[in-house]
Amino acid sequence: MLKIHQIFILKFLLLFLGALFITSIISYLTLKSTIIEHNKNHLKHAIELIEIELENLSDLDAYVAKIYKQTSLRTTLIAENGAILAESNADKTEMDNHASRLEVMQSNSQIYGDIIRYSKTVNADFLYVAKKAAYRDGHIYIRLSMSLVQIMNDFYSLWTKLFFIFFGILLLAAFVSHQMSKRVVYDISQITNYLDEVSNKNYKAILKTKYFYEFLQISLLLKNLVKKLSKNEKKKSKHMAKLRLINKQKNDILSAISHEFKNPVASIIGYSQTIQDDGEMPKNIRDKFLGKITSNGEKISKMLDRLTLSVKLENGDLKVNKSEFELGQLCHEVASNLLLKHKNRDIVVLVESSTLFTDKTMLELVLINLIDNALKYSKDDIVVVLEGQRLLVKDSGIGIKEDELQKVTSKFYRVDKNSWDNSMGLGLAMVTYTLKLLDSSLELESKFGKGSTFGFGIAKMVKPAKSLIG
Repeated sequence: MLKIHQIFILKFLLLFLGALFITSIISYLTLKSTIIEHNKNHLKHAIELIEIELENLSDLDAYVAKIYKQTSLRTTLIAENGAILAESNADKTEMDNHASRLEVMQSNSQIYGDIIRYSKTVNADFLYVAKKAAYRDGHIYIRLSMSLVQIMNDFYSLWTKLFFIFFGILLLAAFVSHQMSKRVVYDISQITNYLDEVSNKNYKAILKTKYFYEFLQISLLLKNLVKKLSKNEKKKSKHMAKLRLINKQKNDILSAISHEFKNPVASIIGYSQTIQDDGEMPKNIRDKFLGKITSNGEKISKMLDRLTLSVKLENGDLKVNKSEFELGQLCHEVASNLLLKHKNRDIVVLVESSTLFTDKTMLELVLINLIDNALKYSKDDIVVVLEGQRLLVKDSGIGIKEDELQKVTSKFYRVDKNSWDNSMGLGLAMVTYTLKLLDSSLELESKFGKGSTFGFGIAKMVKPAKSLIG
């Protein structure tokens, strides 16, 4: 099985070679056409110069010989009836009548006639350009020609130089991609080796990433996580049951990291390699790619934060700090903050004034997760309503299938398997744990294709009435 850097180099080289092959063919045809067109224009300009001096000429044979000697252009002067008046490269008495030559016939209907044809007179392919010009009391045809051997030799010389330039670029690209892939492989191998050591309970393993800031962030977060796991390991003799739960969570976290980090890490690697491979990348594209790298790094950081919070909730490491506050005001605050993230959406809050005495921060976390979850899986308005002693969050989105209703509150489970975000499927699991700490529980009603309602009771959160002393 190929390694990641080998796959990257192989695919990159195949893509580059394919692009180079297509570019070469297009360049070959374009250059050939351009060079021939250039020489055709050169012959036209030469004909215009000859036409200027034509009226003053008496000895046409000497003149065409002079032109050939100075320019190496084969020159032919043809009478209107097709007879050869002068020829620089052959005996005009042995040449056929040229009235039926295509370039001569074209010059009767347009300014210039041109063609590429094999010349039996001099046994070579020639580019011919002809023009009908006034001469004394009549007209003659001025025809200049150039050997294609000379033209193609110039073309092949230029093409050879371009080929070596392309080849040099290919070698440079291969070298740069190889160096870049080695750096990526080094940092990934450090993390994977570290995770392997941690999975074997070697909490003193060393993790040192060298090249990428995002991998450095991951390594620091992993080290912090491992420190906590190490502390829990030392309490094994006193807390066997708690330790078994922590070990299970550790395996869940490592498995989630291995699975969920693939997309953001792959994005970070891809954008980083693209930036380093293309030294001439436009600034706006480079800034866009750097923004993508930062965004994926932030996603990874948020995932780890939510993982840490989930573990604390499940272990009961968080204590309930009760305070007095208005439920309606809290619902409006949460809705306003979420609308900053979900623009062009609407959250309808129908909650009457109700004073609660519970942990405001935990309840805010519950509301944020429930409303944010509804916004993700529904395109219509979200309704937050207080019905009796139950606070409900209603949406008219895709709903949940009956066989998935019991799974949605499990850690790392998401209804939409193809989606990816920084939640990792922890939202409803954290809601369940939090409500349990607040002496409540999550209630779920859903119909597939029609929408869902998530809610919880607040009876035990309402501030108790003061007893009257008579």
